Amino acid sequence: MGRPAQKRLVRKRDLERTLSEIEANPLPKAYLEQYTTPSNVAAELLYLAAYVYDDIIDKTVVELGCGTARLAIGAALLDAKEVLGVDVDRVAVKIAQKNAETMGVKETTNWIISDIDVVRGSFDTVLQNPPFGVQRRGADRRFISKSLELSSIIYSFHKGGDSNREFIKRFIEEHGGKITNIFPMSMEIPRMFKFHTKKKQSIQVDLYRIEGKFNARI
Repeated sequence: MGRPAQKRLVRKRDLERTLSEIEANPLPKAYLEQYTTPSNVAAELLYLAAYVYDDIIDKTVVELGCGTARLAIGAALLDAKEVLGVDVDRVAVKIAQKNAETMGVKETTNWIISDIDVVRGSFDTVLQNPPFGVQRRGADRRFISKSLELSSIIYSFHKGGDSNREFIKRFIEEHGGKITNIFPMSMEIPRMFKFHTKKKQSIQVDLYRIEGKFNARI
């Protein structure tokens, strides 16, 4: 049985603490690059989206490649009107459903077990921490192009670095989008797969806020 619906979390510290309670995927797959978004990084994205840009509260939100849904559930906790999470991993989505119930946001969240290509319609905001294309070349491009089909406001994590920024900027602009801000961040990744040689590793990522030509608010 889930916890009662709570008041919207307005302090980033409270949001981070709550997101840390969300269960991660116990069987992550390396080829899907299934790394759980750290709670501090997820809280930073959600706080910016909700309280700096007003892209969450009372908005329709979709998380592409949601995994166990820290971003989707976080959006629901911040009073998104309706939230959809989509992922190909059945185990991850089932855990996301359980997490939503535990966090008291079952009524405002919906889930699809499928590839992102099946998603149709319009949303106010897209949230995503897609594969970076390390295991499958071009995996991140699919997420960018799909998000631009669904919404005019996108928050997306990508691998840091000047060369990667140049490529992503060009790709987004070629698909009708515009980068409004880039927020450099660090993600601490624990040892999850056999090829990991360190107990934990810090990687540099960029959070992109993107505006697209598609106006989901019409």
